[in-house]
Amino acid sequence: MPEKAVDDVMDSAVGAHFSGLRLEALRLSSPSVPSSPSSAKAAAAAAAAHSNGVVYANGSASADAAELASPSALRQPFVIGVSGGTASGKTTVCDMIIQQLHDHRVVLVNQDSFYRGLTAEESAHAQDYNFDHPDAFDTEQLLECMGQLKRAQPVNVPIYDFKNHRRCSETFRKVNASDVIILEGILVFHDQRVRNLMDMKIFVDTDADIRLARRIRRDTVERGRDVSSVLEQYGRFVKPAFDDFVLPSKKYADVIIPRGGDNHVAIDLIVQHIHTKLGQHDMCKIYPNAYVVQSTFQIRGMHTLIRDRDITTPDFVFYSDRLIRLVVEHGLGHLPFTEKQIITPTGSIYMGVDFCKKLCGVSIVRSGESMENALRACCKGIKIGKILIHRVGDNGQQLIYHKLPMDIAERHVLLLDPVLGTGNSANQAIELLIRKGVPEERIIFLNLISAPEGIQCVCKRFPKLKIVTSEIDTGLSEEFRVIPGLGEYGDRYFGTDN
Repeated sequence: MPEKAVDDVMDSAVGAHFSGLRLEALRLSSPSVPSSPSSAKAAAAAAAAHSNGVVYANGSASADAAELASPSALRQPFVIGVSGGTASGKTTVCDMIIQQLHDHRVVLVNQDSFYRGLTAEESAHAQDYNFDHPDAFDTEQLLECMGQLKRAQPVNVPIYDFKNHRRCSETFRKVNASDVIILEGILVFHDQRVRNLMDMKIFVDTDADIRLARRIRRDTVERGRDVSSVLEQYGRFVKPAFDDFVLPSKKYADVIIPRGGDNHVAIDLIVQHIHTKLGQHDMCKIYPNAYVVQSTFQIRGMHTLIRDRDITTPDFVFYSDRLIRLVVEHGLGHLPFTEKQIITPTGSIYMGVDFCKKLCGVSIVRSGESMENALRACCKGIKIGKILIHRVGDNGQQLIYHKLPMDIAERHVLLLDPVLGTGNSANQAIELLIRKGVPEERIIFLNLISAPEGIQCVCKRFPKLKIVTSEIDTGLSEEFRVIPGLGEYGDRYFGTDN
């Protein structure tokens, strides 16, 4: 290649690095990538397979339902249904789950809020009205509210006045979009349409005598009723409704908790499962070699800052470096280790592990160079190679330059590029590493953000490679830019966006 042409290419490479291609180039360079954002979503969609396995908190086995979703359906909230007899401890269980999910936004929706308001005639004979029958609830409005929450839209939940048996017409409880939605009520498993909204169904199983005692205390203290009316209502309506509607719905539960809120072991196990599901993006269910750093408010806050178009360059660099460090540490956790025994300063024996010694980094110029400092901070004296891939017109991408460690075939490789878009640049870089003798299973690809289409493109082509990212975005735009994305990452990081 003439010297002038090389200079021109290097000048171009100093500009913004973006792994996307135009439509023609995408079709030519990677047949596995869908030809448009809409077809990309269709290609990534997978049918959901649901298992009705039941987990008993005292140790019975369970079958876990793994749902596969299209990129357009990613990031939906995790919906938990909590059912059980009256005063079984459902609200206590919900409160304990909420307390332990402190790193996530959780909202509680009570089925009691959706009681139908009684007419004047019904109110005059309220003692004859069956509040425990499915017809006592406005299920259509419940479905409407839950549907909006699943679409990450805020809703106004009605407030029910239990003393006057009607809704507060001018007062609502605003519920915002959340990571976890808990729907609690005695009959939330009765209607199949409501059950279909749930990712996990919990039945709180408590002795009938205990439930009756709790109901008497609750209705007399909180709802202003006398003991005789509570007992009469329990005998006429509550117990028959439990036998006819609530108890039969127990068969739909994924988890059954004996003793309700007193069963701390069961609740701890449920919370661990929820944490796992929240940390596992839907794309990770489709491609098990893709990993997302578990989200916390700290991570979400840093993403909020670096995605803000008005952030200053120093702040962008500072918070990007913090996120990159987390991604690098997570990626290092996927390396093999050997057990190692050492003696502590107290003279005690400590059985630990020894780090992988044969390791190197490879950055895709130029955005990938922003990740090198974090890698050096985590791995003292690590060797880092470079790969330059340049887009040539509409005909695809061309590998221009690479400088890699001589013994790279003997090392585990951390491939660095902060944004995974279509995946075509990544595929070229990975193919080069494999041609240089690096086994596919020894490559770990580290990103700050990834598009589902890029994950599909890379993971499908290299199923033994691992991808580690801090967030998976919604998808690609018509121009094949990651949405919502970070913009031109290289320009923003190196201060050349002005």
